[in-house]
Amino acid sequence: MTPLLACGQELAGDERVRRFHVFLQSKFPEIDGEIMLSRASGGMSNPTFFIEAGTWSAVLRKKPGINLVKSAHAIDREFRVISALHGTTVPVPRPILYHAAPDVLDTPFYLMERMRGRVFDAYGLPGLTRDERRACYDSMACIVASLHKLDWQALGLTDFGRPGNSYERQFQRWSELWDQYRSIGNPELDQLQIWLASRIPQTNRLVLCHGDLRIGNLMFHPTRPEVVAVLDWELSTLSHPFLDLGFNTLAWDLEPDELGGLRGHDVSQLGIPSYEDYLQMYYRHANEGERLAPVHRAFVAFRAAVGSAGISVRGQHGNSVSAGAAEVGRRLSHIYARRGLELIDAA
Repeated sequence: MTPLLACGQELAGDERVRRFHVFLQSKFPEIDGEIMLSRASGGMSNPTFFIEAGTWSAVLRKKPGINLVKSAHAIDREFRVISALHGTTVPVPRPILYHAAPDVLDTPFYLMERMRGRVFDAYGLPGLTRDERRACYDSMACIVASLHKLDWQALGLTDFGRPGNSYERQFQRWSELWDQYRSIGNPELDQLQIWLASRIPQTNRLVLCHGDLRIGNLMFHPTRPEVVAVLDWELSTLSHPFLDLGFNTLAWDLEPDELGGLRGHDVSQLGIPSYEDYLQMYYRHANEGERLAPVHRAFVAFRAAVGSAGISVRGQHGNSVSAGAAEVGRRLSHIYARRGLELIDAA
């Protein structure tokens, strides 16, 4: 049996595992025999485990034991949004249960369906044919558009974000976070913040946004080139659709060793659409009249740079589920800030 992990360290002893076993059997009488836990790969925030108990399986997402930022590790929001989305045009794992009390695993956690499929770390989609890659990108654009077209009010998410200009609100929030993380040092991020401060897009438009729409948070069908699940909703909120589209398209600006980006790849040879072609895919699926601008992409680069700085700080404090998070977060923070400056230089 694999011990549960929190904050990058094993929990002492098997008491929590024993409590978890008793809890699961009380909720699911069909569970009989040993429960096996294995850590899911990837991610640097909320500990995630696969659970196997005979023919019964699920995914466990839990809050880590240390929380340096009040709004971080919001697994209650994750569970709420996948509960609202399940059965819509945006595929998500089936929610099973949410447990807020610390009596079982010391922190809140939830269970969801374990889906089977392919998760790619690189936007180059290694191992696929040219036609399959093109179809995967069209499926991704369709899913992003489908999310933004949902009636979030009808889904019961009217209080999932605040009215008004979400760019202004988020710029203030992420600037405050950068003030907390600034000790790690990132002059390029300082420059990007200064540039954005006087150029915040003015809009009150709100849609449901995922907040971290990258290839690694999508699950594709085991054999077909189509998205079957959107994962990791921790940063979901009500915001402008280009919060998602801007981050989703940073792939064309990132190097292959920078979260598996496309920069330097011959995308036409791979069958992957160009940046402009992908935008047209999204605009068509979303029936979108607005157009993505460099300021939108610079904004999400700023947001990602600050978020990565937070990963670095949490790693320094031992509050990470990934070994080496402090260095990885620091590196990504510099990469995102640098790419953001390149976007505004080219504007």
